[in-house]
Amino acid sequence: MRLERLCMAALSVLCIAVTTGAGPGRGIISGKVTYTGTPAKPEPINMSKQPECAKLYSKPLMTEKVVTGPGNTLQNVVVYISDGASDFSPVPATPVSFDQQNCRYTTHVLAFRVGQDVNISNSDPWSHNIHPMAQINREWNKMQPAATPPFSYSYDKQEFITVKCNIHAWMHAYFVVLGTSHFAVTGGDGEFALPDLPRGKYTITAWHETYGTKSQEITIADGQSIKVDFVFQAKP
Repeated sequence: MRLERLCMAALSVLCIAVTTGAGPGRGIISGKVTYTGTPAKPEPINMSKQPECAKLYSKPLMTEKVVTGPGNTLQNVVVYISDGASDFSPVPATPVSFDQQNCRYTTHVLAFRVGQDVNISNSDPWSHNIHPMAQINREWNKMQPAATPPFSYSYDKQEFITVKCNIHAWMHAYFVVLGTSHFAVTGGDGEFALPDLPRGKYTITAWHETYGTKSQEITIADGQSIKVDFVFQAKP
């Protein structure tokens, strides 16, 4: 898809096989996402046109296009199995949550399954607008006034979807709709783990909204643990 084609040369992969197993008959792929070079710096968000939002912060809210951590770790990277053994696990009946609070989306990158509900809520005392700009799935745009109940939505196809608020221009997030149950989103430590993998050959892909994607083929045996470290070449 379009976002996955970006910057394919900007990411390198280190793969190390480990002899210890991950459980009877099941393997695990784990690792860390870091960067080299100089990443783009977060920028302060101008909320002057919405003073009700600006007064919530003693310091300006910063953009989240590139969020880094100690040791050059990289946050908000989606790591997932993009090809390999068929995934027959049922879609979770429990929805994922996506909230609007303090004039921001509380989750910047939200990954979930095709067919899984997203429960969308507004915790602010004023209206928001949620506009997922899908290109493969149906695009929709909905106002969510204050004190109204949450609503749910699900998607039929895999897609990386930019989400924005048409009222508060700085509010941006991503819905990452995946066909596989094997995925993770890195936190501040840059780490991820994809457990419970049957033996076989897989393609593991890492996606970042600014630095693009890179894929690597991995073969895993029964009970094997494999270490995969992704290193993005960052640019300001």
